[in-house]
Amino acid sequence: MQKILSHMRKAIEEYKMLDEGDKIAVCLSGGKDSITMLYAFKNLQIFYPKKFEIIAISVNPGFEHFDIEFLKALCNKIDVPLFIENSNAKEIVFDIRKEKNPCSLCANLRRGVINSVAIREGCNKIALGHNQDDVLQTFLLNLLYTGNIGTFSPMSYMDRSKITLIRPLIYTPEKEIKRYIKRNNISVMDKVCPMDGTSKREDMKNLIYSLSKNIPMIRANLFGAIQRNLDDWKINKN
Repeated sequence: MQKILSHMRKAIEEYKMLDEGDKIAVCLSGGKDSITMLYAFKNLQIFYPKKFEIIAISVNPGFEHFDIEFLKALCNKIDVPLFIENSNAKEIVFDIRKEKNPCSLCANLRRGVINSVAIREGCNKIALGHNQDDVLQTFLLNLLYTGNIGTFSPMSYMDRSKITLIRPLIYTPEKEIKRYIKRNNISVMDKVCPMDGTSKREDMKNLIYSLSKNIPMIRANLFGAIQRNLDDWKINKN
C-alpha cells in the first residue's frame, strides 16, 4: 500500500485534488483499480492533514456477473457507506442499440447515474480509478482514432452539477495495482462487462506492449509527453 499511497499522494498534491471537508464519492466498479483506490483513500484518511469523508457509489449495469453482495461485503469490511444504483445500460447499449463500440456510451450512462447519486448524497467530488496505463491508452486512442493529442484531465469541474472529478491514480502503473491486489489476496470482480479484453482500449494496451519490445522506453517517453500537457493544465489551473 505504501507505493500506491506514494503515487496517489503525489497526484493529489500536485493537482490540489483534496480540500478540507471534502465529501468524495469513490466510483466502485468492483475491479482492481476501483478497489485499490477505495482502500487507498481509507488509508489516506488516517494521516492526511486535510480531513475528508468518503462514500462508495456503484452502478449495476445489468450484466450477469455483477455481484452486489461482493461489493456490500467489501465496503462493510472497511466501514465505507455504499450506494448501489441500478442502470439499464446493458439493455440500451447492447440489446436496443447493439453498439459495436459500446464503451463510450456505457461510460456516459454510468457517469450520469453516479453524478445524480453524488449530488443526492452531498458530495462535492467524484473519484475515478483511471491509472497511468489508462492515461497512455487514452492518449493513443485520441491520437489514432480522432487525430487529437490529449488525454483526460487530472481534475475536471462540472458546471452543471457543481462537482469536481478527480483521478488520483494517474501516476500509478497498472502493474503496481496488480501487485498490491495479489500480495494482499484481495478478491475482485473479473469479466463483468462482455467487452472486457476485446475493446479498442485493449488494442492500445497490446500495441504499447508490442512496441515496448523494440522501444523499451516507450512508456516513459509517452508519459513524459503527456505530462508536459498535464503541466500546462496545472499552469492554466493556477
